[in-house]
Amino acid sequence: MSQYYKPHRKTDWNYNGPRFRLSRSKIALFIECPRCFYIDNKLGVARPPGFPFNLNSAVDALFKKEFDVHRAAGSKHPIMERYGVDAVPFQHPDIDEWRENFKGIAIAHAPTGLTVCGAVDDVWVNPKGELIVVDYKSTSKDAKIETLDEPWHDGYKRQMEIYQWLLRQKGFTVSDIGYFVYANASKDRAGFDGKLEFEVTLISYTGATNWVEPTLASLKACLDAGKLPDSSSDCDYCVYREAVDEVLIKPAAVSKKEKQYEAPTPSSDQLF
Repeated sequence: MSQYYKPHRKTDWNYNGPRFRLSRSKIALFIECPRCFYIDNKLGVARPPGFPFNLNSAVDALFKKEFDVHRAAGSKHPIMERYGVDAVPFQHPDIDEWRENFKGIAIAHAPTGLTVCGAVDDVWVNPKGELIVVDYKSTSKDAKIETLDEPWHDGYKRQMEIYQWLLRQKGFTVSDIGYFVYANASKDRAGFDGKLEFEVTLISYTGATNWVEPTLASLKACLDAGKLPDSSSDCDYCVYREAVDEVLIKPAAVSKKEKQYEAPTPSSDQLF
């Protein structure tokens, strides 16, 4: 069995199980494909995961260490100074829990009865006491990263908006403006020499969280419907499952039916 993919989770973690939590990534899955979301969270069969990006995780960990130095000192990080952001890393007793996978910022959502959670990369605070959601990103592209206008960036934006919504549910005043700290590894150096050099840019984004509550209501209705929802038209996983069904399951069912209704071979006395 694969060490990375275990499709059947324990039922405690499925919907209506005592340990079920609706994470930020599960909300994103529902938006991407309701059918995959239902199969995962109601039936307990998860999609195969993407391969872990350990280099990205290393960049995130180093960013956190760097900003934690300024958190402890109550000072601005140089990137805040460079981009004119009047804020400092937020000090709070739960900041480490908010940033920890499988814990994160968690709230009990009364309208749906769901526990909703998400692990944020960082939180800053401005002089007005407004919290600022911050997300770390890393990549390697030739062009300088200054905007978020690619199709897949919509997911990044929704991710930030969920964190903004979660912090508001916790009773904090949260700025609509959040920031992406983007590290872009350069490929134009003369050689590798055992290290990567990154250009770090700060990209602001004004979030809107008015979609979150309606999405949670739709998501809850999907889980309670008791039937498999339609798939998204552009879901590669559903297309793959349907293709497998076409070549394996349906022909096998037809073959079985043909055997059931196969005409009996006549006996010799019937022939003469």
